[in-house]
Amino acid sequence: MKTRHNSKIAKPWNKGRLIGQKLPLKLNEIWAIRIRLQLSGHDRDLALFNLAIDSKLRGCDLVRLRLCDIGQGGNIGTRAIVMQKKTNRPVQFEITTQTRASIEAWVAKTNLKASDYLFQSRMKKSPHLSTRQYARIVAGWVRSIELDPSAYGTHTMRRTKATLIYRRTKNIRAVQLLLGHTKLESTVRYLGIEVDDALEIAEQTEV
Repeated sequence: MKTRHNSKIAKPWNKGRLIGQKLPLKLNEIWAIRIRLQLSGHDRDLALFNLAIDSKLRGCDLVRLRLCDIGQGGNIGTRAIVMQKKTNRPVQFEITTQTRASIEAWVAKTNLKASDYLFQSRMKKSPHLSTRQYARIVAGWVRSIELDPSAYGTHTMRRTKATLIYRRTKNIRAVQLLLGHTKLESTVRYLGIEVDDALEIAEQTEV
């Protein structure tokens, strides 16, 4: 008895895609995006971009931030603490001067109240930006400076400042606390630092 073979071979799901950790932004790329947003007058996106970099929050936590989470009486604090949705554990983060300025400009423009979400959605189904909308916004930022959006994503925003801090200090414990990881091993894997450090050592060793 003959068996029929399907002549169509399914294409691998990852064909043509970049797989693995999303790349962090470099310092010059951060400023390139920031300047573009400033020049174009995109107040919401500038506040969102700056806060994403500073907070190092997952997208699901970032989009759910309310004004009262980061300030009181219209004044944005220098630090904030939020409960992470994924781990149900608190994490603290700094809010730099330029981030506070961009958020204050956005709040003044939109007359947000303390209980309002910082980044509200135009979709009736959600009172705040969805993670999918946030992902599209990030892709737009990356594309605006001619980077490949398939290599970057919302975790790019979470990894960027953490990666810069680690490269400057080599203090993995500090980065663990800033990311809100419960295990040091998670931070090591997340940043891919073992590979980076090994390559750096190899590059400095001549044989």
